[in-house]
Amino acid sequence: MDFLRPASWGEALAAKAEHPTAVPIAGGTDVMVEINFDHRRPEYLLDLNRIPELREWEVGEENVRLGASVSYTQIMEQLRAELPGLALASHTVASPQIRNRGGVGGNLGTASPAGDAHPALLAAGAEVEVESVRGSRFIPIDEFYTGVKRNALAADELIKTVHIKKAAGPQQFSKVGTRNAMVIAVCAFGIALHPETRTVRTGIGSAAPTPVRAHEAEAFLAAALEEGGFWESGKTITPSVAKQFAELCSGACNPIDDVRGSAKYRRHAVAVMARRTLGWTWDAYRGFGNKKGIERCA
Repeated sequence: MDFLRPASWGEALAAKAEHPTAVPIAGGTDVMVEINFDHRRPEYLLDLNRIPELREWEVGEENVRLGASVSYTQIMEQLRAELPGLALASHTVASPQIRNRGGVGGNLGTASPAGDAHPALLAAGAEVEVESVRGSRFIPIDEFYTGVKRNALAADELIKTVHIKKAAGPQQFSKVGTRNAMVIAVCAFGIALHPETRTVRTGIGSAAPTPVRAHEAEAFLAAALEEGGFWESGKTITPSVAKQFAELCSGACNPIDDVRGSAKYRRHAVAVMARRTLGWTWDAYRGFGNKKGIERCA
């Protein structure tokens, strides 16, 4: 196994173009596990740790520009207000040591359906900026996951930045694991309210071959909130609406039975998390400066 260590982004792109099978490594929290268990033996490792722009972020008027190697700890500590869903998801990642090393770019590159960042990125409506010597392009998060541990990257492309809209409304994340820490998700759920467009987005992890959204549930809830005047009044969502939303989220799953949980359990857990996180986000919306959230979309 050869180790490539570019000193700049341009050198990294050139190395990836010359060696398309090279596996990028930054935090190494996914790659090293596969290598240590001999599940993967790449011909080349492409070390991205010397590239400073991958560890930088910028908060703009509407979006956060998040470098691929910005750590989960930095997201938790520095971007909680702008990216609350992703900050909550970051809290559930492994241990403090891994949160100090791992970043969203690695989660996206691995594209595991159990990756903790994916539900929050789907719910927020992120875009992934990728680049090669041929140029750069933006991949909407809905188009990024193409199969089990597969993504839309071309062989010569690297993930540079993730662009995420600043939260305009409450966001939540919930995860079920076999214990409280250092655990791969049995299933996970993210939700984001977007009051300015009167829409809702979701993200489901570890309950299908790829991270997915519950499109039918989102459409149902958006219509129910609109028709019932909930956005303007801020009144409590009825149990029947919450129950239907939860059932539709469960129906969006296509899980498997494995050592961490059965398919039946995963569907049930997603429904429970969907109902609970909807309640939490709506309570936050109703109390968002008491009037601020309601006035924003009135």
